[in-house]
Amino acid sequence: MAAELVEAKNMVMSFRVSDLQMLLGFVGRSKSGLKHELVTRALQLVQFDCSPELFKKIKELYETRYAKKSSEPVPQPHRPLDPLTMHSTYDRAGTVPRTPLTGPNIDYPVLYGKYLNGLGRLPAKTLKPEVRLVKLPFFNMLDELLKPTELVPQNNEKLQESPCIFALTPRQVELIRNSRELQPGVKAVQVVLRICYSDTSGPQEDQYPPNIAVKVNHSYCSVPGYYPSNKPGVEPKRPCRPINLTHLMYLSSATNRITVTWGNYGKSYSVALYLVRQLTSSELLQRLKTIGVKHPELCKALVKEKLRLDPDSEIATTGVRVSLICPLVKMRLSVPCRAETCAHLQCFDAVFYLQMNEKKPTWLCPVCDKPAPYDQLIIDGLLSKILSECEDADEIEYLVDGSWCPIRAEKERSCSPQCPILVLGTSDTNGLLSTPNVNGGGSSVLGGSGGGGGTVGSVENGKPGADVVDLTLDSSSSSEEEEEEEEDEEDEDDEGPRPKRRCPFQKGLVSAC
Repeated sequence: MAAELVEAKNMVMSFRVSDLQMLLGFVGRSKSGLKHELVTRALQLVQFDCSPELFKKIKELYETRYAKKSSEPVPQPHRPLDPLTMHSTYDRAGTVPRTPLTGPNIDYPVLYGKYLNGLGRLPAKTLKPEVRLVKLPFFNMLDELLKPTELVPQNNEKLQESPCIFALTPRQVELIRNSRELQPGVKAVQVVLRICYSDTSGPQEDQYPPNIAVKVNHSYCSVPGYYPSNKPGVEPKRPCRPINLTHLMYLSSATNRITVTWGNYGKSYSVALYLVRQLTSSELLQRLKTIGVKHPELCKALVKEKLRLDPDSEIATTGVRVSLICPLVKMRLSVPCRAETCAHLQCFDAVFYLQMNEKKPTWLCPVCDKPAPYDQLIIDGLLSKILSECEDADEIEYLVDGSWCPIRAEKERSCSPQCPILVLGTSDTNGLLSTPNVNGGGSSVLGGSGGGGGTVGSVENGKPGADVVDLTLDSSSSSEEEEEEEEDEEDEDDEGPRPKRRCPFQKGLVSAC
């Protein structure tokens, strides 16, 4: 039947306008229009409604026109000296490849209109670029089940449905069945649906159309929901990821039917189906450690390049500080990592970076907030070596010659004074004060009787300090203090005036410097 269709189309393409009009009139179709319009109409008639009567009529018109057997090559109109068929002419001229005419969506006027009208040979047909999706680090593509195909609206309704039917091969079914489980009910090998804008300018990110719903066979598949927004006036965002269809599919040779419901609001979208193997962050980390480690000498050369003296600059850079703390989790780095495209030397921890992108893929550098995709990540071999050698510092400084030195935080000043300590307290039986050992510092002892206190003053830098009054004294201690003051006054009368002695704290410490 296919051979008869091709033969009928070749005969129709060799008809003149009168022959085409007779054929179209035979089936009751319109006979008006230019020749390429009549050819298109007749070819569509052959494609979609080729009855035995129609095929007989075409052969009759062809034999009447050429009086030759139908098995002979079809002559080219307007080229009587060229015995080749039309497709052979195209192939020989290299203008367009041979295209079977069995597809329902062939644009016949574009293919044949100009040549059939005698307007010259058809120029080379430019193939429309295909839609491409970005490569996802956590998904290894095993097979392409459906190339990116545009979602075409069937009517003017806002809500559209686009079905797709396909079947898995026995090998693909076996891959899915034998794959390990990432979590209960989720296989590592999956059939995923990806949707993006129909833009051919470059690889496209996953992007869902409005009102999306995906039905696999007889069940609806869950689609990632929206992230709630904490900022007022900001619309919530939806994480657009591959949609796993595996758990709803027939893992056999039976055909699977997928229906995508989507909102038609002017933008064009394309869908694709892939058989993929999903990876974990630990697997990506192991791969990065295998192929992504930058040699320490290369990292050292990069440091020298960063610190090289610029003759046009008035400021000379003698060093650059790099923190050994990850900016993501504020913990010490274990696997120092950064993107090759980043201009800074500061690293982040690859372990936490991959784990965060596994949950919510953004692939943005936490240091400079610029794109840092997985295939551009490197492990800094020099900083890895420094981390193993320098365990008591949280920061280092790279020097001009590529060397480094640790920067240790200044120790907090001790709470104990560095100057001699004045110890004030009660006297023992010998009239001497007990001197407690305070952090090994030096001390001077002043004698005094009684265990009470009153006002205490200290002298710092030659200036008298503020008086301190002890309000915990009882009446007995007060009377003892009055007796002591009277004795002091008598001594002053005999020996002359002297500085007033301060009452001590009970076992208190006062700076004496």
